[in-house]
Amino acid sequence: MAIAENQPIQTEDTSFIGKTINNLVFPTDDEGIPRPPIALGAIIVIVASVALGLYRWYMEANSFTVGLDYFEPEFQVYWMSWLYGQAIVIGLALVIGVPLVWFTRPTKETVLAMDPTKELGVYILIFTIMAMASFMGICVLGLWVEADAAWHQVTIRDTDFTPTHIQLFYGLIPMAAVGAIVGLLWLHLNMPDYSGRVSVPLVILAAAPLLIMPNLGYNEWGHTFFYAEELFAAPVHWGFVVLGWGLFAISGFLLECINRVLVLTSIKKETKEAAA
Repeated sequence: MAIAENQPIQTEDTSFIGKTINNLVFPTDDEGIPRPPIALGAIIVIVASVALGLYRWYMEANSFTVGLDYFEPEFQVYWMSWLYGQAIVIGLALVIGVPLVWFTRPTKETVLAMDPTKELGVYILIFTIMAMASFMGICVLGLWVEADAAWHQVTIRDTDFTPTHIQLFYGLIPMAAVGAIVGLLWLHLNMPDYSGRVSVPLVILAAAPLLIMPNLGYNEWGHTFFYAEELFAAPVHWGFVVLGWGLFAISGFLLECINRVLVLTSIKKETKEAAA
């Protein structure tokens, strides 16, 4: 993607709050070269750790006490209300996030005229977000996926909405799907390298959480009517590997980002040499 030669002066928020946020998200060194937002990454890790810890604590505290029998009133109070509440929050995040990104999108001319330094800073931010997402992915795999398998091996499944399913399949995975969809849309509307084209790896990555939903329905139907035992390699579980395969597409997206960063760093080097 070519970069415009004559780039307009880009105005920035000069207020104290604006500068603070900009320095947190897009830090630079003394020469104005973007640096990894380590402080932002630390904040994300701390907030995510606390949030995931509380989320897991709720499941730990209420699964074996009020989560064993779907037909008990306590199950409706502690678990179905939790399901409805998080569904509303996740749904609002989607219906607000997508229109917000769409209606606040810059013009194509503005996107193509983005300053290389600013664009490089965005890619460094993307790398940071990917690293933090990897950390949270490991937490989800260790604290929820394993718990879900163990739960269904030791309890009687009397509903599709078991405590582990409510938090994993109807909570964490939809959260990831919404974040990926909003991020995909923002990237294609705001970054020069994606203007006028579609990133196939990123589309596969964003679609992965959605593609396992039909298999989730099939899995629950199968366990209810003809396959009671919870075996990891059972045919009713085969469709879940689509999520894992889809997540592998992050490697293709990473290569796209690295290729663009190489172009931007070459431009910065040429600009610096020309100025010298």
